[in-house]
Order: sequence, then C-alpha cells, then structure tokens
Amino acid sequence: MEPRIKREAPSITTDLRSDTVQVPSVIRNCSGIRIFGKRIKSLIFTTDIAIILNNDADAVIAVYPFTPHPAVIQSIANVSTIPILSGVGGGTTQGKRSANISLFSEAQGSLAVVVNAPTPIETIKQIEETVDIPIVCTIVTEYMDIQARLDAGVDILNVSGGKDTAYIVSRIRENFPDVPIIATGGPTDETILDAINAGANAISWTPPSNGELFRRKMDKYRNKERERYMQEHQGMTIEEVEDLEDHRD
Repeated sequence: MEPRIKREAPSITTDLRSDTVQVPSVIRNCSGIRIFGKRIKSLIFTTDIAIILNNDADAVIAVYPFTPHPAVIQSIANVSTIPILSGVGGGTTQGKRSANISLFSEAQGSLAVVVNAPTPIETIKQIEETVDIPIVCTIVTEYMDIQARLDAGVDILNVSGGKDTAYIVSRIRENFPDVPIIATGGPTDETILDAINAGANAISWTPPSNGELFRRKMDKYRNKERERYMQEHQGMTIEEVEDLEDHRD
C-alpha cells in the first residue's frame, strides 16, 4: 500500500480581500473541538464588525464587558460568515435574562453561548433547560469548581487566566481528561503553544485593534508614496530635491 501523500490546501482570495486578519498559524497544532460537525481550532475574540467580516478564524467568540444585548448579537450574526459563540452574561446579567438572551442567540444561529466566570450554578441550569446549543463557561482561576459547572450543564470550558492560563489548563486536564477546552493563546506563538501543550483543544486569539490595523495600513501607504517619489527623482528624497533646486536658483 502506497503511503498517503499529504497535500497543501489550495488558497483562493482576491485583491480586495487580501488584507484579512490572519490568526497565528501555530494554532493549527491543536486538535480542535467539533461542534455540530464543525471543527473549531481558532476563535477570534472580538465584537468589531469589520474585523469579524475580514478574518480567517474558524469562529468568533463574541464576549464583551457590558450587559449582553440582542442588538449586538443580531448585528454580529448579520455580518459573520463564521460560527459565533455569543456572550450571554453571568456576572451582572443572570437568571431568566441570561436564559432569554441564550434563546435569542440560538435563534440567531449562534453555535454556542458563553457565560462569564461569576455565573451562578442556577443560571447555568436555566440556560441548559432553555437552549439546545452548547454552554461555554469561562474559567479564570484554578480555584473554580469545575465539576459543579459541568454537572449544571456546561459543555466546554473557556480558560482565560492571563499568564496562568497554561497552568490552569494543565490542572483541569489532569482531573478532566476528556472535557473540551478553549484557552486564550496570549501574544506570542510560544504562549499559544504552551496552552496547546497543556491540553487546550482550541485557542481564542485577540486581533489587533482597528486603530492598530489602520496605523499599519497608513505606514504602508506612506512608504509607497515615498518610494514612488524617489523613483521619479532618481532615488532622491524630497529634501535632496529641494536642496538641489535651491542651488540651481
């Protein structure tokens, strides 16, 4: 039997879509999590509509530090071409309201709902009784009671422990070898790999801000204009050209 040849997937894009935000390729080293048949390895952590429309992640994790609102979920659902994991509260917003927002999220096509770290067990149970999509629970420290949350209906853990993320993932993996884990990857390939090696199945990644992306594009335009000018003036900068003209005068 001949060995199977692994082929690179063909890539197709256009000039107008060449500036998409690309998640770090190292994330492809994780196993991924299959949710309703969709394999999710990379999740982009943003609610910026423009970035959500222009990225190559497998899914978007739409969690934000305000009271969850149906208008936000609907706006993201209207533009996203990738699955959405929608934040439904759990801190200030709890109980019936979180359950209702979860139901709305499901109706808008969300692949899963995400509850914050302080979410009471009773709220998780209410959401579990209300929707058919998975519940993702955010874990911020190794001291949280994982078993109680799983028993209440949590399906996936979302570890966001800052510099301790990989350590928390490893602790969870020791006691819960089969539970699906999303983890924040941090700022570098090394921190992403640390989370993966600790046992994370998928990685959430925070993209550059809209302002940072604009700064990069403006720098590119400035350099391009400078190069064009120098090509038209035999490699001279504008200061050199002005100095030469002054001498001619």
